Amino acid sequence: MKALVIGATGATGKDLINVLLNDPEYTEIVAFVRKTSNTNHFKLKEILTDFENLESITEFINGDVLFSCLGTTSKMAGSQANQWHIDYEIPLNFAKIARKRDILRTVLLSAYGASVNSKVVYSKIKGKLEEDIEKLSFNQYIIFRPASLLRKETDRRDERIIISVLKMLNSFGILKKFSPLPTDILAEKLAKSPKTLPNRKCIVELENILDF
Repeated sequence: MKALVIGATGATGKDLINVLLNDPEYTEIVAFVRKTSNTNHFKLKEILTDFENLESITEFINGDVLFSCLGTTSKMAGSQANQWHIDYEIPLNFAKIARKRDILRTVLLSAYGASVNSKVVYSKIKGKLEEDIEKLSFNQYIIFRPASLLRKETDRRDERIIISVLKMLNSFGILKKFSPLPTDILAEKLAKSPKTLPNRKCIVELENILDF
């Protein structure tokens, strides 16, 4: 199986690449990146990508499944407009090209609470992306909605504080389902999903991610 990955340099994306490289069912992995990772593996091909000009790399967008892990935070984006562009416009435009190139399966890393009706900007963006990718009619469309993610290393101060609070509450059995999810475990589930879930739209909610 040939896998395409966007968002390959993010925390979950990096772990996903490692999982795919070690999975014999994935024979080729194409990562679309702004700069190379210097990872040397016979199964991995990195395509230097100008995400503002996706048409320039259309010839490389072919395979069996697209993993979409691209995303940012409002702080890193600097503005709501930039966050909208990175979290919505780029992944949607990539998915449109993938579908035109006859890719039939896609796995989207979304977020807990994603909804077009949400009053939270981040959740609203993710909900809108989910909705509009569905309109592209992939045969298999898998959406993951995790909450807080536990990265091996993070320099996001706010994220570390939230994770620490959640860990404390979880130790008392409060908000147990919101336990921070290690990105390497999430990556394993992402890679496994196209092979085990049916060919239709499937939403893997926060509380079900570890169940398959």
